[in-house]
Amino acid sequence: MAYEKELDAAKKAASLAARLCQKVQKALLQSDVQSKSDKSPVTVADYGSQAVVSLLLQRELSSETFSLVAEEDSADLRKEGSQDILERITKLVNDTLANEDLHKPIDSALSTDDILRAIDCGTSEGGPNGRHWVLDPIDGTKGFLRGDQYAVALGLLEDGKVVLGVLACPNLPLASIAGNKNSSSSSEEKGCLFYATLGSGTYMQPLDSKSDPVRVHVSSVENPEDASFFESFEGAHSLHDLSSSIANKLGVKAPPVRIDSQAKYGALSRGDGAIYLRFPHKGYREKIWDHVAGAIVVTEAGGIVTDAGGKELDFSKGKYLDLDTGIIVANEKIMPLLLKAVRDSIAEQEIADSSL
Repeated sequence: MAYEKELDAAKKAASLAARLCQKVQKALLQSDVQSKSDKSPVTVADYGSQAVVSLLLQRELSSETFSLVAEEDSADLRKEGSQDILERITKLVNDTLANEDLHKPIDSALSTDDILRAIDCGTSEGGPNGRHWVLDPIDGTKGFLRGDQYAVALGLLEDGKVVLGVLACPNLPLASIAGNKNSSSSSEEKGCLFYATLGSGTYMQPLDSKSDPVRVHVSSVENPEDASFFESFEGAHSLHDLSSSIANKLGVKAPPVRIDSQAKYGALSRGDGAIYLRFPHKGYREKIWDHVAGAIVVTEAGGIVTDAGGKELDFSKGKYLDLDTGIIVANEKIMPLLLKAVRDSIAEQEIADSSL
């Protein structure tokens, strides 16, 4: 299989990072939440997850030049008053990596400086040339804080194209969530690992076991009336009114399933829903780490991921995506109908806005 070595490292890194996140989520402390300039919460697990992935990829793939485009840097952790959080992150990372069978073993406990350096390895800008790993250490931070859906999302770009993606979704049920408004029912077995490499399909396996993976495929539904659609849980992340207008034009009867994070991409890849609509508020710029892993997981499962104008997502421009209005996902049968409904709904909205 192409990218076999990279995939093995990525699966191990995302799984270990998810294990760290699960520990923190169980004992979430208010003092662990810091503030960022965009006001979205960042937890100690965000930094720990990024450190684990950074360290593990470098050790497993030690012969390669390493470039990581990731969400976090260590600036806040270097400020006065952050020592306690930094020490907790360091302990969490050491505990998580202890006794792991690494290609290049860690001989002694990592220091706080080691952790800061590992986090800051994620400051690459990406771009159209060479290989770049892309990481969101906790995608769906608000879901994480609520005890709901989040994902460790890791992808690999090669000359601007996505060639590998892994989604570790600790709270996503192994069974389908189709028709289930509550995406994290407490009675179901949870924890999914989705992965895909270019040209090799998409697979899912339980996150915390060695069970054999199963190949997954997007929904084969052809009639939009029979389709269900996913959208962001938070209204601040997507224009729910526009999504509702599009669904009405398609004749979709089922109510939307609202889920945090790229867990949506994983659920779509196995056919839990047929459509994903994401329309951020005006002025918001999508970051590549919010979509790299999810996009290949869906496309290798037979789906199509485009912007609202029908163009393939371009991950070669650095940290940000240049998009036409939003992101839409569907199977190849529904996509033409979806694109028309999107265009018509956006045009109607623009007319309505201009009359105000």
